[in-house]
Amino acid sequence: MTLSPEKTATTTLAAQVGEFAARAELSDVPAEVVERARHLILDAVGLAFASTAYGFPAVALEALSAFGGGTHPVLGMPDRLSPRDAAVLNGVLIHGMDFDDTHIPAVTHVSAAALPAAISAAVSRGATTEDLLLAYILGVEVSARVGIGGAGGFHDVGFHPTAVAGAFGASVAAGRIAGLDADGLAAAQGVVGSMSAGLLEFLADGAWTKRLHPGWAAMSGLTAASFAKAGWSGPPAVYEGRFGLYNTHLAGRETRPGAVGDRLGETWELVRTAVKPYPICHFIHAFADAVLTLRPEIGDTAITEIRCAIHPVPAKVVCEPAEAKWAPRDEYDAKFSLPFVVAASLTRGRFTLAELEDDALGDAAVLDLAQKVRVSDDPDSAFPAAYSGAVEIELADGRVLRHREQVNRGHDERPLTNAEVVAKFRETIGRVASDATADRVLNAVLSLGDGTPAADFAEACRG
Repeated sequence: MTLSPEKTATTTLAAQVGEFAARAELSDVPAEVVERARHLILDAVGLAFASTAYGFPAVALEALSAFGGGTHPVLGMPDRLSPRDAAVLNGVLIHGMDFDDTHIPAVTHVSAAALPAAISAAVSRGATTEDLLLAYILGVEVSARVGIGGAGGFHDVGFHPTAVAGAFGASVAAGRIAGLDADGLAAAQGVVGSMSAGLLEFLADGAWTKRLHPGWAAMSGLTAASFAKAGWSGPPAVYEGRFGLYNTHLAGRETRPGAVGDRLGETWELVRTAVKPYPICHFIHAFADAVLTLRPEIGDTAITEIRCAIHPVPAKVVCEPAEAKWAPRDEYDAKFSLPFVVAASLTRGRFTLAELEDDALGDAAVLDLAQKVRVSDDPDSAFPAAYSGAVEIELADGRVLRHREQVNRGHDERPLTNAEVVAKFRETIGRVASDATADRVLNAVLSLGDGTPAADFAEACRG
């Protein structure tokens, strides 16, 4: 069955999405897409558990608890909150380590907003895991397309596309579970357009705001869907209108608004979503792979200089401001630092969560080597279709080693297999939970869509 809506000259993009999402059923989604969706969810839930080993979830819980309690379960934690507050905290938990999935062309962490919105909507409305899984898939499809429409420009002007695009996907996920028809789903997108925002200013000082963005997007989606269900109107041309998303956030830049409604139900963007092999900004993955490939050729020879070529848009994220990138102040700075990641990978022969702990952050050998990293523009970069990285390492014996990763690992051309996702899940959840807990969560996630209550799934994923 083809689910793409009939388009007319007067059909807005939000209406196209609404028509598609209102008619879609889980049985219409190809089996391989459904199975990949379960594994993306598994990755996200494992990361939510692992995040509980850090300080930021407790701070988020304290802040949200000031608004009162609730009965909705939280991923990886024993606490309960209201549905909207649980969605915020779940987004923080999934995205807080910046180890969660990324839709590469959209430059968007799609699961971190779509999944919390789908869980909260499904549990609060007594829906099934089939409803939850479909809503999540729809949320990912919409978030990805909204991000693609930005043509890689959101980062360039200082917006975090996960926060912007994620809000639209979350509104569709929540609206579908709320039973909105096509017009209601279009209205929900129109309403959430006034809530979709997230600034990249955290890059200046390592502030925690980025960690909050997906959860805020999820909460915005839940809110917008509720207003639309009550009859609240939203601007129909929220994407393409004179003051719509693309003409305000990316004024004067090349955009692709039509991507929002493009081939819905025919092309599934979910399978283009990359699972991260490294706990760092996805823009740096190609560089970690490149230097780890070259490392065996270096041996004991001293390194004179490391030259890294990167597209100027991602360079703004991982190379600026220079003082925070060549000498990271904390683990959050480090995972957004190209020089640090390159130096740590060369020094330690890997890049894992351990390379973000205090002993690595203060490792003189790593910090000294980072000072030898030089960065230039990459005219051959595939950004935003892929996150490329080219490295030259000049050695004291006169040799120059070169390696280019044109397509980063995790990209749909080089995806992690479902088995590799399971292995990553066991590694991340294993940092804080027993094997029995890991097995319980694994079984609950991989059974999504079996028609059992979504509330049972959420309880299985509590800490």
